[in-house]
Amino acid sequence: MVELGWQKSTYSASGSSCVCLATSHCGVLFICESDDPEVVLTTTPDRFRPLISRIKAGAFDG
Repeated sequence: MVELGWQKSTYSASGSSCVCLATSHCGVLFICESDDPEVVLTTTPDRFRPLISRIKAGAFDG
């Protein structure tokens, strides 16, 4: 299995709960949360980009 180079989100707080991303050589995105690193979601950049755009636009602000 290829070792992934995880990167912590710059928007994550300095505490223990952080979102981390990694990419594979074939372009698959891997997403996990530091509180439960065994659970890893996968997606593609084309599917992930609209979610990030909506987050930045405040679509999920409470």
